[in-house]
Amino acid sequence: MPLPEDFQALARTVNNWGRWGPDDEIGTLNLIDDGAVKRAAACVRTGKRFSLAITMSESGPMLGNIPPGRKNPQQHRFELHDPFTKDPDSVQVNTNEFTLNLKSATHWSALGHVEYAGRLYNGFPLDSIDEKGAHRLGIDKIGSIVTRGVLLDIARAKGVDRLDPGTAISPDDLDQAEKQAGVTVEPGDAILLRTGAMRWLREGDKETYAGIFRGIAGPGIACAGWFHERDIAAAACDTSGFEVWPRERDDLLKVLGHPLHALCIVEMGLTLGQNFDLEALGDDCAADGVYEFLLSASPEPFEGGLGGPVNPVAIK
Repeated sequence: MPLPEDFQALARTVNNWGRWGPDDEIGTLNLIDDGAVKRAAACVRTGKRFSLAITMSESGPMLGNIPPGRKNPQQHRFELHDPFTKDPDSVQVNTNEFTLNLKSATHWSALGHVEYAGRLYNGFPLDSIDEKGAHRLGIDKIGSIVTRGVLLDIARAKGVDRLDPGTAISPDDLDQAEKQAGVTVEPGDAILLRTGAMRWLREGDKETYAGIFRGIAGPGIACAGWFHERDIAAAACDTSGFEVWPRERDDLLKVLGHPLHALCIVEMGLTLGQNFDLEALGDDCAADGVYEFLLSASPEPFEGGLGGPVNPVAIK
C-alpha cells in the first residue's frame, strides 16, 4: 500500500539527510554546540538535582509481549561472599550479572532503531544493521548528551494531573505548554514531555501504563513539524511508547505502524527517549516557575546498541 501523499510531503519537509554531511550518524544531536551547552550551564542556579530514571529491575514496566519480546532485566548469576584469599579475614566480593534489553527502562533510542520503506536515517543501507548490531547509527555513536532541557508539562498546561490515555498531543498543545513554562525552545534544546502517565507505573498499574486497555497519550504526527521547526536536539517522554496510541490514522497504522517514529528518527534524525520519570521535576518546576535546566543524559555506549539505558539528571 503506497504512503499517503500528505505523509510523504511532511517527510520531505522534516528530512535532514545530508544536513550534517553524508557520513553523519547522530542527526539533530549535532545541534548541541558550545553555545547550547553554555546556555545549559547558565540554568544552574540552586544546584537542585533530579534523577529522571526509573529503576532497572526484574519487576520493571515491560510485560514481555508489549512491546513484543521486550523483557525486564533478568538477574541470573551471583558472585556471593567470594573470598579473595584463603585467609578467614580475606576481602570477599559480591557481584551480580543481568541479561539486559537496552530499551527496557529509561532509555534513548539509537537512530538505527527504526527503518521504513527501505530507509535508514541519512540513507545508510539496511545491512548497516544485522545480527551483530548496528554497524552504523548505533547508540555508541552518540557520545554525550549535555544541553539545556525544557520541561513541557502538557498535563499541567491543560489543568489535569495526567492526560487521558490515547490523548493526541498537538503542536498547539506544545505551544501552550511552552507559554506556561515561560521559556522559548531554542535550537539544540532537549524537550521533556510530561503527560503524567508515570503515575500509573508508580501506582503499580503496569497494564495501563503500557497502554493495553485505553492507549497511550503522546505526540501526534503533526508534532514532527514542530520539532523540526524548533530544531530540537532530542525529545523524551514519560510514557512507554512516545507517540500516541491508538494511532490517529488507520491508513498510516496499516502501512507504517509507527508513523511519528518514522518521521522523527528516519527522516529527521531526532533522538527519542522513553520512560523518563518527570514527576518530581514537574512538581518542582510548578512550585518555582522555572522549567529550564541543565540536562545531563548521556546513554551507556553499548557497541552496536540500538538503544541505550540512561540515568538522566536535570540540574536547576
